[in-house]
Amino acid sequence: MTDKFQQFADRLDSALLQGDNAAIQDILAECTSAETARLLESQPPKERLQIWALVPTSSCAKVLLALPKPLRRTLIQQTEETRLIMGLSQMQMDELADIDADLPMPVVSAMVQAMDAQRRQRYERVRDYPDNSAGGLMDVDSSALRADVSVKAALRYLRRLRQREGELPEHLDSLMVVDRDNTLLGIVPLSLLVSTEMDISIRELMSTQVTRFTPQMPASSVAQVFKDQDLLSAPVVDDEQKLIGRITVDDVIDVIQDEADKALYSQAGLNTHPDMFAPIVRSATRRALWLGINLLTAFLAAWVIGLFEAAIEKVVALAVLMPVVASMGGVAGSQTLTLVTRGLALNQVNRNNIIRLIGHEFSIGALNALLWAALVAFIALRWFGDWQLGLVFGLAMVIVLITGVVAGASIPMLLKKIGIDPALAGGVVLTTVTDVVGFFAFLGLATLFIL
Repeated sequence: MTDKFQQFADRLDSALLQGDNAAIQDILAECTSAETARLLESQPPKERLQIWALVPTSSCAKVLLALPKPLRRTLIQQTEETRLIMGLSQMQMDELADIDADLPMPVVSAMVQAMDAQRRQRYERVRDYPDNSAGGLMDVDSSALRADVSVKAALRYLRRLRQREGELPEHLDSLMVVDRDNTLLGIVPLSLLVSTEMDISIRELMSTQVTRFTPQMPASSVAQVFKDQDLLSAPVVDDEQKLIGRITVDDVIDVIQDEADKALYSQAGLNTHPDMFAPIVRSATRRALWLGINLLTAFLAAWVIGLFEAAIEKVVALAVLMPVVASMGGVAGSQTLTLVTRGLALNQVNRNNIIRLIGHEFSIGALNALLWAALVAFIALRWFGDWQLGLVFGLAMVIVLITGVVAGASIPMLLKKIGIDPALAGGVVLTTVTDVVGFFAFLGLATLFIL
């Protein structure tokens, strides 16, 4: 799939250089909406607008849905309202609710007015829920049956549904079973429905052990349940267990991808889905905050080094070796920090096991500390011929490695407790701790034992 996309990208670059709009249209016709969105993201602003103008109206809404919000808003501003309305008219209600906040009000109003009463009701129901909740993920076009109908009637219902809607709902792997009041009773897998005698009732086939979600449940929790139970779809019910919608695996995959992107970008202090070709001044301003924070922490480490300026002047070897100490502590701490941050995101780390986890990481740090302390002490002895320097180097390595892993395990929990995203700030805090402790331990021990 990667090779295929790269071929699209190479062909598109060639067509853009030649100004061949017909070739660009041919490429876009072969691409899925998601692939078109990726191609748009990879191009500078001028080329994006050229490509966007050639995206078929029938697929432009799907492409917008697949784009990051900043780029989506930019393209919407450059698109005629009539084209937007034509493209959006083919979207499902949950998809429209996902992007309506980015659309001009006249477009949203025109879309709502064009809906029949049933579709308008479904749309209003979905848009009331936050995007990062089960309600925001669900599709209200859920297919439901009564428990007292036969398999034959159920299959007839599916045929009528396909004739009326043009196609069955996406990722339809099972039918919901409800009573007269729309209370969820169970589900019937389609695979079982099409392989059973026609006169058997749905009640006899349905499974009552159903994983269900409430609309207020966080999207990240929904994604975790889908992953744990290998679900393709699941019902959403209200507090009275009445069926209000269905979540499918394609929406959950988007949540998982968004969570992964957020973790990756946060480690570098970037917004989720940063635009590679965003305006330079705006991008520089956003990045300046974390560069400034990093500068302050670097000055703190420099201040610690300055406390031992006299020692460094007398023993030049200290200046040669001290970056090694801080670096080893930083790497050891980052390994633990990544492990704990991921555990927090998956709800695997909590107050019941955090003490044992810190103890576990302490043991790992201590074992590695003894191993590498012995090695670096030997290297320092052979390099500089000074056993005292080797001893100090080894002791400092023990201190900073143990500090690094303990800090890596503790910092994410502390940050989460005070309401700061560990993925965003954990690395900066950890680097400060390991640098300060590493320099202070190494230079302080050198002052005590060598000078």
